[in-house]
Amino acid sequence: MPNRLADATSPYLQQHADNPVDWWPWGPEAFAEAERRGVPVLLSVGYAACHWCHVMAHESFEDAAVAAYANERFVAVKVDREERPDVDAVYMEAVQAATGQGGWPMTVFLTPDKEPFYFGTYFPPEPRHGMPSFRQVLEGVHAAWRDRREEVGEVAARIRADLADRASVYAVGSGVHQPPGETGLHEALVALSRDFDELRGGFGGAPKFPPAMVVEYLLRHHARTGSEAALEMAVRTGEAMARGGIHDQLGGGFARYAVDAGWVVPHFEKMLYDNALLLRAYLHLWRATGSPLARRTALTTADFLLRELRTPEGAFASALDADSPDPETGRQVEGAYYVWTPAQLAEVLGEADGRYAAELFEVTGAGTFEHGTSVLQLLADPEDEAAYERVRARLFEARAARPVPARDDKVVAAWNGLAVAALAETGALLDRPDLVEAAERAADLLLAVHLTPEGRLLRTSRDGRPGTNAGVLEDYADTAEGFLALFAVTGEAEWLHLAGGLLDTVLKHFADEATGALFDTADDAEELIRRPQDPTDNATPSGWTAAANALLTYAAYTGSARHRTAAERALSIVGALAPRAPRFIGWGLAAAEALADGPREVAVIGPAGDPATAALHRAALLGTAPGAVVALGEPGAGGDEVPLLTDRPLVGGAPAAYVCRHFACDAPTTDPAVLAERLGVSEEAGGRPAS
Repeated sequence: MPNRLADATSPYLQQHADNPVDWWPWGPEAFAEAERRGVPVLLSVGYAACHWCHVMAHESFEDAAVAAYANERFVAVKVDREERPDVDAVYMEAVQAATGQGGWPMTVFLTPDKEPFYFGTYFPPEPRHGMPSFRQVLEGVHAAWRDRREEVGEVAARIRADLADRASVYAVGSGVHQPPGETGLHEALVALSRDFDELRGGFGGAPKFPPAMVVEYLLRHHARTGSEAALEMAVRTGEAMARGGIHDQLGGGFARYAVDAGWVVPHFEKMLYDNALLLRAYLHLWRATGSPLARRTALTTADFLLRELRTPEGAFASALDADSPDPETGRQVEGAYYVWTPAQLAEVLGEADGRYAAELFEVTGAGTFEHGTSVLQLLADPEDEAAYERVRARLFEARAARPVPARDDKVVAAWNGLAVAALAETGALLDRPDLVEAAERAADLLLAVHLTPEGRLLRTSRDGRPGTNAGVLEDYADTAEGFLALFAVTGEAEWLHLAGGLLDTVLKHFADEATGALFDTADDAEELIRRPQDPTDNATPSGWTAAANALLTYAAYTGSARHRTAAERALSIVGALAPRAPRFIGWGLAAAEALADGPREVAVIGPAGDPATAALHRAALLGTAPGAVVALGEPGAGGDEVPLLTDRPLVGGAPAAYVCRHFACDAPTTDPAVLAERLGVSEEAGGRPAS
């Protein structure tokens, strides 16, 4: 009989609806039940594409004896971390502080007052590698709760106080420091260079995550200062990832991370947020360098998003699972959909093409993954492009007949905002109007389903049905970022207006007026044991730095001193963190580069449909000036709706472009080449057509 999770909108929660564990969703009812029964809460946090979440579910949560023990002595609560990033953030911080590490599944034991007192991640079904079994953990926690309740309460109180102390660091720090200037931005570059893997690209060792936000900073720093070191790190990292196993060489898109330092073996889950961020990063790599590899990678990543993550309603699903059924055994196996042996290549392609494909994609008899299988890589450009495309297409078709990984089809507002921005820009610069249309359709879904009549965002939806969880800071910031990108590409002023409404909500409900610091949750959100607040990037930009970027962009369009001041105050934390941890503040560094450059404001005025207007608009969008904003309008446009377009006439009756900083403008130009020169358009990207 299904438990209380059967009606959840989260695919992750629904995966546990048939467990014998009597799961509750997160909510006041669960904690009231724990209070009534006088038992602790077992909190389990994960997400649908999480491999080890599936493993622990199969080993422990599906075990009738373990479930019976847990049901009798605990109130068990399941949380999808992607639906409730605030809950995840608060308790993950406690886990990391107590154990020195974190991850999912996350297992936390709480008092009925939501205070944590015992932590862990994955626990095996029997003692293994120094870890207790999950049953032993349950027994130990129950014994402590029964026999040493006062001690448990003291531990919980100390942990809560420690979390409160940690939270105050950001609020104080943001009021002391300034946004990084020239010295701070250079120090960040030096610190990154020390951590750069010169042999394999990227930063640090294994596991290695794709640093899309750092790449954006490096490209902006190069564009502003001419630093060849910054460009080299960005290019070498981009090429290494695009050629490695982390990149799906047949279907496009990227896995979440590589388990090794050389990008060879991925953790095979594919997340919307990674692919949206990497799509934009590769587009900007192409824009800066004209690299055919970067261009191809951007397009195949965009095609992956449309083909495999787009929902029937037009938005984008959260993730594809790492696991899929093995065609021979039917068991769920990580990577089964993606890996190959030489024999499998020959079976699909024949002996000659099979040998060619094995050499091309680094498929060996020994294998690069498990059980003699290999993850496809493309370490060099194929000499015969036609042969490469023929082989790749046939392998892609054959792979499509394999059992496919499960899809988490819930729609997350923030990640769709990232996808909207990436697809809109890619469609405009690479002559793919279908991508712009896809971005507009996803944005329309966010407006229709996620935006409430009161102007507040809901975090998730599924099948066109809104969820119940309030949007967090990243939802507002990344959705605003997507709307601002759509405005730059389409010239439709409504997108700018909508972005402004979201950012006003950020300033009203998420900002600390005294310090300029930003909180991850609104001031009227559910009260947790502390209000989460973290400016550092993880797999996605932090809500804090994403908001700073969007606020700065909106201020450049509108001239709003209020929004610019808020952006500058928010970016003060970057000055504190950049020299020490630049890898984890990349989006903030990118915003600081835009601030240092102005950012430049570009107004393109001309009749819609005029080729001369389109040429100027394209030249503006190709500009590499950090964070440059582009407004497009017909003669007479502007006013309160788009101040940047106000009083911008045609020049000699011809379409014209105005390049400004802080609303002080250069002489207008009608020549796309002159505009390109003013905005740093590379000859490689801007000097040839996108097709």
